[in-house]
Amino acid sequence: MILEGKLSDNGVWAQHKNNLEQFICNVLQKGYGNTRKSPGGMLWFHPWNNLQYVTSAMLVLSIHADQLAAKSLTLQCPSGNVSPQDINSFVKSQVDYILGENPKKMSYMVGFGSSYPLQVHHRGASIVSIKKDSSTVTCQGGFSTWFYKDAPNPNVIDGAIAGGPDANDQYSDTRTNYQQAEAATVNTAPFVGVLARIA
Repeated sequence: MILEGKLSDNGVWAQHKNNLEQFICNVLQKGYGNTRKSPGGMLWFHPWNNLQYVTSAMLVLSIHADQLAAKSLTLQCPSGNVSPQDINSFVKSQVDYILGENPKKMSYMVGFGSSYPLQVHHRGASIVSIKKDSSTVTCQGGFSTWFYKDAPNPNVIDGAIAGGPDANDQYSDTRTNYQQAEAATVNTAPFVGVLARIA
């Protein structure tokens, strides 16, 4: 809104803009407190469901790149100016990582590519469909018979983004490994926006 001239570039709005730009510079590795990256290049924020932070950050970067491009501006970071194209290239690198260009050659989008998480931590994915097995599944039975079963999920939840690998690009495809294997709306929703932008 400041770049569009709808809000003044002073006071609280200036502080919000400054915080946003500092965050973006740090994510792009051009700030004073750069965001950590894994050896394979994935942004690393937190051991629990890290990809929720990556996909959200990429949505923020994509939106800001469009705002800069609309005004023919660049982002002034401590380590130099960054163009909207530079920002979009970085966003694409993270998207590519999530979709399989990573050390494990695994897509963290379920159902995408030849290798993706098979034991996503998700109740609906881990219990067989009533159309295939009409036996009653109790709440406890959902755990003992299905959740703890060491086998691929009987239902593939296409498009869901798993929590993702650890800080060293390692991923344990085990349903009980909820820190890495949990699929959540907070992972997938921002990623949809990013994919729509770069498509």
